Amino acid sequence: MKHRLADLAGKSILVTGASSGIGAATALALGQAGARVALAARREDALAALAGQICAAGGEALVIPTDVTVEADLERAVARTLAQFGRLDGAFNNAGVLGKVAPLHTLSTADFSAVMQANVYGVFWALKYQIAAMRDSGGGSIVNTASIVAQLGFADFAAYTASKHAVLGLTRSAATENFAHGIRVNAVSPGPVATPMAEIGFGSLDNLHASLKLTPAGRPGTPEEIAQPVLFLLSSASSYINGQGLVVDGGFSVV
Repeated sequence: MKHRLADLAGKSILVTGASSGIGAATALALGQAGARVALAARREDALAALAGQICAAGGEALVIPTDVTVEADLERAVARTLAQFGRLDGAFNNAGVLGKVAPLHTLSTADFSAVMQANVYGVFWALKYQIAAMRDSGGGSIVNTASIVAQLGFADFAAYTASKHAVLGLTRSAATENFAHGIRVNAVSPGPVATPMAEIGFGSLDNLHASLKLTPAGRPGTPEEIAQPVLFLLSSASSYINGQGLVVDGGFSVV
């Protein structure tokens, strides 16, 4: 039987937060699977370099400088994807920020709002325009990046934790509204992954590795280990999965 991840070939997929970490690894994996990938993030130079890698791997890439805290940027990202590729078959809403790492009572309203603007409003706006485009073209699959903190609570990460709980709520509501229209909406919930964001959150990569020694995996995940589950959720191999938050954490959350 043909592996159904192969059905990503030729599909048009928009990735936010594509300039580094999980977003970049997923975009590259999509390109290697033959997808046409729209790359959205703030750093145009990083996107251009990634686009070169995707094209070298046999894929097709479109660079769209995007700030997910600006609604018009997300509307434009979807519009440019449609103009270039003719349709939108999938999306990976991965862009987000960690925010200030500090006890809740010390956070300012501005600290909290900055995280909500990127992690919650950014996903809401992305879904708004992506779903409209997919309804017009007959369906698709959307994956949002949540986090294991969407199931747990972490000291000093109140704003980030609240935002990722909200991402799961948006995911589940959108999933119930759109399955009948051929659109599935799921989330991936990574555990600690060796990315620039995790380095900030844990103080250093050495601290990240040290803090995970007693967990089942004994190490952080890699961006590529998150990318492959995202490809699964974007493909028809997951056709009966909808409204779920797939935890990919090496067993971190069961300890």
